[in-house]
Amino acid sequence: MTEPEAPVRRRTHTALWAELRHGLAPWTGLAVALTVLVPLWGKASQWQGSWGETQNQLHSTAGLLAGPLVAAAACWQGGREHRRRTAELLLSVPRSRLAQATTAATPIALWAAAGYLFALAVVFAATAPYTGAGSPSVSIVATDLGFLLSIGFVGFVIGRLVRWRLIAPVLAVCAYVGLGFPGYLDVAARFLSPAQRLILDGYVPVWWFAPVLVAWTGGIAVAVLLGYAARRRHLAVVPLALAIAAGTLIAHTGEDLFRDDPAVARKVCTKAAPGTPQICMRASDAPVLPQASKALQGMFSRLEGVPGAPFRFVDNESGPKDGEAALAHVRRGWGITRNRLTDPHRYVRETALGLVNRDCKAGPDEKGRKEDERMARTADAVITWLSGEDSLWYPNSRHLARLKAMPDAQRKVWLGRFLAVPADCTPAEVPVL
Repeated sequence: MTEPEAPVRRRTHTALWAELRHGLAPWTGLAVALTVLVPLWGKASQWQGSWGETQNQLHSTAGLLAGPLVAAAACWQGGREHRRRTAELLLSVPRSRLAQATTAATPIALWAAAGYLFALAVVFAATAPYTGAGSPSVSIVATDLGFLLSIGFVGFVIGRLVRWRLIAPVLAVCAYVGLGFPGYLDVAARFLSPAQRLILDGYVPVWWFAPVLVAWTGGIAVAVLLGYAARRRHLAVVPLALAIAAGTLIAHTGEDLFRDDPAVARKVCTKAAPGTPQICMRASDAPVLPQASKALQGMFSRLEGVPGAPFRFVDNESGPKDGEAALAHVRRGWGITRNRLTDPHRYVRETALGLVNRDCKAGPDEKGRKEDERMARTADAVITWLSGEDSLWYPNSRHLARLKAMPDAQRKVWLGRFLAVPADCTPAEVPVL
């Protein structure tokens, strides 16, 4: 009984090799690579230099764009025999229905995975020279690959079952809507969508993330394939049960699928001279520390000797404590591009704004409006003085002229009183300028 199996196995290998080299499969790989690379390359400034942001963009693009594309390509491949009118001829082939389906669907799935891996290699090579800390997540790569393989097999089975010629583009549209819609829901179950946008900048998935996500998408794909082509179709219950268990765990865990990345959250600080505030940033942003320090040098010199001036400036995510102040909020693509401060002047002004900003409550009457105007002009004068820039809101401000005209010692005392005003203040607590 073993003699007939060898020729059948050789024919299976030959057919698979032919499918891999010819037909729709190679074009699917190229299409996946371009579908991922073109959108990412258009907004490279938003992810270059951060492994987390890079994989955020890769994951979303692979799920929301490449996924429907692979589903449509596999669906078209699945309907090939119907279009050629050779579906009945396959019944005379000695191979099992499952082997035939697997052989026909595998090339699309493999080429889709190859296209994704090629795009991933290009994107990782582009971001690697600018990273400050951390490393890419293998778990995210594994789940993306598992999803593309899974949706390929599901699309193939749909193409075999539905003979409508337009089913492939319709399936792509439905997959796009179905994968993207959960992202608009504020429920933990949204993480069941393989295209759900993840927050990976500063976070890493839990250790069991990849196996559970792959079990979720892969279990559905195997159940669909077995239900369609296996002789004992009841076996599809096993992978389906595994997928349901994995999906339940994902929906129950929700945002707790991710934890802080200690490599990125680690603080890196400058070695400040005595009397000069220290600057601390996340390790991932450490390459811009020298630029930030240089940009803030003028502001720090103006704060020197001011009573109560901050002794340390930290990034916003650290949550400034007593004696500390927040740096301007920047992120990749806004403020930082390829480890470069794109607008140092704005960075200084917004850091000064964070130091000066108060939520003072003035009354709604005419007196309250005048008090509110005085506080706004006073705050603007301080921001303009500290940043060394021109005022954006009150040019030729008399308040700024008065601040500049003060003797240095008097100005330091006044600034100390101003900085001591609590965040939730009243107009009477703001010193007159």
